[in-house]
Amino acid sequence: MSRTERTEPMGPTEPESAESDEPMAPAEPTGPTVPIEPGESGSGEEGNTRPEPGEGKPPRRWKRRLTWAVLAVVLVVLVPLLTAGTVLRVNFTGDPADGTYTRGRDAIWLGHAWVDGRKKDADVTALARQLDGTGIRDLYVHSGPLEHDGSLPKSAYPRARWLIESVHREIPGVRVQAWLGDILAPEHPEALHLERAESRAAILRSTREILDTGYDGVHFDLEPLHSGDGDYLTLLDALHEETGSRGVPLSVAAHQIDPLPGFHSFWGAVTGHPKWWSQEFFGQVARRVDQIAVMSYDTMQPLEGTYGGYVAQQTALALEATPLGTDLLMGLPFFKENRFGHWAHAETVPAAVRGVRLGLSRADADRPDFGVALYVDFAATEEDWAAYRKDWVDTP
Repeated sequence: MSRTERTEPMGPTEPESAESDEPMAPAEPTGPTVPIEPGESGSGEEGNTRPEPGEGKPPRRWKRRLTWAVLAVVLVVLVPLLTAGTVLRVNFTGDPADGTYTRGRDAIWLGHAWVDGRKKDADVTALARQLDGTGIRDLYVHSGPLEHDGSLPKSAYPRARWLIESVHREIPGVRVQAWLGDILAPEHPEALHLERAESRAAILRSTREILDTGYDGVHFDLEPLHSGDGDYLTLLDALHEETGSRGVPLSVAAHQIDPLPGFHSFWGAVTGHPKWWSQEFFGQVARRVDQIAVMSYDTMQPLEGTYGGYVAQQTALALEATPLGTDLLMGLPFFKENRFGHWAHAETVPAAVRGVRLGLSRADADRPDFGVALYVDFAATEEDWAAYRKDWVDTP
C-alpha cells in the first residue's frame, strides 16, 4: 500500500534485485599450429603470412573462462532460488489443525469513496449484507492521506461522521477506524520525515482531531518503513497513550518479516529498499499497539504453492513475535495485479487462507486474538469473497 492506498477510480466503486570464483583454464599455445595454406596473391612470404596472435577467433581460454563465469552465476542465483522455492512448497503441505478459522476479529480496508461523498445510504446497506455472517469486526476506512508535514485537513474526510453513524446503525458491533498514511523519507525525497519532532507532533494532533469526529480507532500505514526505526516507535508510544486515554484501538499495517535472518539488510544493500522487518522490530511494534495487520501480499512469489508456503512462514513468525493481548491479522489479497512483486495467479485468497491456517496450526492454533484482513474492498471480486467465506469463515 502507499500514501493513497492503491489507485482508486473516481466513481461508485472506487491500496511497492550474484558472483563466484572461476577455475583457471590450461595454458594455450602462443600461436596457431595448423599448416599454412599457400596464398592466392602470389608466391613466397606474402602468400604464406601467418595470422598475428589475437586475430581471428578468440583464444579458447577466454571461451572457457566465459563458460565457467556464466555457469557460476547461474549456480549462485538459480540454486538458492530453487532451494527456497522447494522449502516454501513443502511448507505449504499438511493439514490445518481443527478450529483454525475466524475468531470474529477480521478486518477489511475500505477506499476513500466512503468518506468523500461518493458512497450513499444504499452502499452502506449493501456493505451490511456483504459482511453479514463473516468474521469482520473492523473497517479501516481511508481518511487521508496525511500531508508531508503530518497534518490532515478536515476536508479529506467530509462524510466521515455520516459513515460512522450509518455503520453503527446498519452493522452493530463493527468498528470504523480511520486509515491514515503517507510515504516516508528517506526513500522518497518529498515525503513525511518521522525523524522530525514537529512532524510526529503534527501526526498526534491529526489523530486527536480525527478521533474527535467519532471514529472508533485509528489505523496507520506508513511506507516504506525501515526496520529498526526508533522514531516510529517513539511516535507509536505517543499515539498509544492518546488512543488508550480514549478507550479506542491503535492499529498499524506492518511490513513482512525477514524470511531469513537479516534479509532486510541484504535486500536494502542490493536494491536500496529494505522491504522486510526483522522479527525483533516487528515485536517492538506489536507491543506498542492494539492491533497489527501484516501486509502478506506483494511477495514476489511465482506460484500458489510457494506463496501459500510463504504466508504460512510469515504467520508463524508473526505469531512468535506478537504478544498476547495484541490482535494479529494476516492480510489477504483481495485485488488482481500482474507486475514484478505480485502475480495474480499466485497470490490468491485460497492460497493465502490455507497458508494462514497452516502457520496458525504450527505456531499457536488456539490463539484467540487472531484474524485476517482483506485488502481492498473496491478491487474485490465475488470469487474473493466466496473463497474467504468457504475457507476461513465456514470451515467446520
